[in-house]
This record gives sequence, C-alpha cells and structure tokens, in this order.
Amino acid sequence: MNSYHSRSLCHAALRTAACATLTLSLAAFPGGEPPTAGMPGAAGLALVARKALVMPFEGPQVVDNAVVLVRDGRIEAVGPRSATQIPAGYEVRDLGARWVMPGMIDLHSHIGGTFDINDMVYLTNPELRVQASVVPDNPDLQRAIAGGVTTILYIPGSGTNSGGQGILMKTAPGKFEEIAVDVPGSLKVAQWGNPERWAIGVGKTIENYHLRTMFKRGLAYAEAWRDWEAGKGPKPEKDIQWELFRELASQEVEISVHTQVYQVVLMTITMIKGEFGLNVFTDHSEIGGWAAAPVATQMKVPAIIGPRSIDTSRMGSWVGALPTFDRVQGLAAGWQEGGQPLIGFNTDAPVLPEEELSLQSALGVRYGMQIRNVDNVRGLTIVPAVVGGISDRLGSLEPGKQADIVVLTGDPSDPRTAVDCVYVEGRVAYDAVHGTRRF
Repeated sequence: MNSYHSRSLCHAALRTAACATLTLSLAAFPGGEPPTAGMPGAAGLALVARKALVMPFEGPQVVDNAVVLVRDGRIEAVGPRSATQIPAGYEVRDLGARWVMPGMIDLHSHIGGTFDINDMVYLTNPELRVQASVVPDNPDLQRAIAGGVTTILYIPGSGTNSGGQGILMKTAPGKFEEIAVDVPGSLKVAQWGNPERWAIGVGKTIENYHLRTMFKRGLAYAEAWRDWEAGKGPKPEKDIQWELFRELASQEVEISVHTQVYQVVLMTITMIKGEFGLNVFTDHSEIGGWAAAPVATQMKVPAIIGPRSIDTSRMGSWVGALPTFDRVQGLAAGWQEGGQPLIGFNTDAPVLPEEELSLQSALGVRYGMQIRNVDNVRGLTIVPAVVGGISDRLGSLEPGKQADIVVLTGDPSDPRTAVDCVYVEGRVAYDAVHGTRRF
C-alpha cells in the first residue's frame, strides 16, 4: 500500500453544511420541498444511476446501472441495481441516464478566502497560516462546486520559498469548523518561477540553501520534542515558527511544492524526500518536469499537474529543460510514460477557474494520457485524496466515506458533460436542474 494511503484523522469531517433550497426532481418531492433523506439524522437515500465511477484506490473502478445508498451523510453501499437491495423506508431518486462520481479534489488552489496574509517578509515563512483568511461560500467557491469540485487545498502564494501552511477545505457553504477538512493541509514550498524575484533577487542556489536551512532547523526542533517526550532530554521552548515540523516529521502533513523545469523538479524530489525523508508531492510538475518521472516513481513522490497541460520544444529549449524534443508533449502522458502511478490535476485557481478542474483531465487525455484504469477520473478523485492524506474520508464512493457525490451527464473528462447536482455529506449543495446553472 502506498504510504500516502494511510494517515491519521486529525480533524472532524464536514458535519453540517448548509441545506440546499432546490431539489433534483420536483415530481419526486411534492411541493418542491428540499429533501432531507441521506443527511445526518434523516432517512436513508438511494441514488439510482446509469453509471457510478466509484474510484477506490484498488479494485474495480466502475459500476454500471448502479445504486448508491447514503445514510447519515455517508456512503452505506454501492453496487449494481440487480444485486443491491434498497432498504425499506429509503427515499429513491432515479437519476435516469446520469452518472455519479465522488466529489472532485484540487490540491493547488488560491480561492479559499481573502488571501491577505503577507508571506513576502522572509524567504521562508513556515509559520504563516492561510486559514486566518478563509471566507466560506465566497463567489469563487460557489462556482467551484458548480463544476463538481467539493474539496480544495487552499495554499499561500509562491512569492517566497515557503509561503506558509495551507488548509484542506470544502467548497460547500458552512462555518469554518464545518468546512475544514484538515488543518494544516500542507506546508507550501515554491521553487522556481516566482521566488527568485524576492527582495533583491535570488538564484536557485540561494533558494536551495534557504530551504535546506529551514528543513534542518525545523526537523531539529521536532527531534528535540521527540527526545523530551521519550524522557531523553529537556523540554524545548515552544516556537511557533517550527511547530508544524512536528507533524511533518511524523508524516501527518505533506509538503506541497510549486515546482517546474526538469532540474528543479529533480531537486525537489532528491532534496525534500531524499535528504530529509519528508512526504512531498509536486505541484505544476511542468516544463520538462515529466522527465523526472522515473526518479519520482522510485522515491514515491506523486505529481499533481497544472495549470499547463503541454510542453513544446520551444518552451523546453527556452528554459533549458531536458530532454529536448520536437513535438507537443502532454504532461500527464509524459509522467505516465515515465512510470508515475499517482497523477492528479490542479487549476492553480484563479489562474484557471476552479470549476474547470475536470477540463484539466480532458486535456490530459487529449494529449496522450492512457485511461485503461480510468486514470483521468482517478486524477480528479482518489489520487488527490490519497496524496493529500484524506482518502479515509473522501475521494471514492466506498462504504463509510463522506457522501460527497457529483451527478453529471457523462464522462467528467468530456467537455460536453455538465454537472447537474452536487451532494456534500448527503446534502444537496448545488442543483442546476431547478436552480441557476453557474457553470
């Protein structure tokens, strides 16, 4: 089992998201009253769909003519209609020819709030927390859920080598405590493409020096606390700058790295995972970064790709990326051909609108990604859930997980597909059939 597929639950899952005001089928709900079935404390719910993209980390990925049973905001069972008994008293919603899939997850987003923290004072700022700037149900999040994106990793910018701590959060309405999935969600690190413009201007050598210094000091702090807890040393003085490293050292939190260009991606992998042994995944993963796939695969460093979807020979030669090539190279295809088993997609929203996350997988397929194991949809669901350490709760339609379910008209990687309804923990959080379609 991949090391990213096991992580302790640090915070309570979304419990009481705001109730929807519209229903999927007026005929099914007399008077147009909002449904309650499937929500915590209410009757059970049965969704009957033409196809369910269930997306477990291992095993069959698709169930045709499916039934999804939801009770108390969680998935109770999933199976073919012919073999799945719907318990008495469950409300049945026949979705006709529609498909269902898990809520999509984006591990690189900047639309969770006001984004007004100043992470440009020092080149590394591991103590800063974007959670202080979260604005639930802001307009960008409203459009995100309309695209089927139910969870994002809201992270600091990339103006410095470490902008601080991100937060995994839901896009549905609710109070902070209700939409928070994991706090912190990651430590944001940035290499190349922005940090070199900090202050007087710095090069990659200085950036690497500062990152190594940050990791050494942070891990030394974590070790001092471990020694004290084991009775082997004095109690350290608490220092908020380094507190996160206690969770990083115990593999409870990942490092998300804005990194691109082959040589820089390679440094991300070999430094953070190789030298310091920390869980890390690459964001962007662009501009020749796919050439590092064999090393990333060997060292178990996942790739979350976007917002670019392709490399060209001109782009490759412009930045000195290796190897050179004479074609349009799909990034997902390049990582896949290099052996990378964990490929996800991101928008870097608002660089690309959050609601267009599924189109990132469409471009991956258009430019060569193989989908023999529905890898295009896995890159929107279970892969980012595993990489982000939340696959015990989200990312697939499996019993016990939160009922974050997207109802759509077909393959999410087909640009013609529309999202008709979104459930978050069994509640209707978005309904485009009888409400206003936002995307």
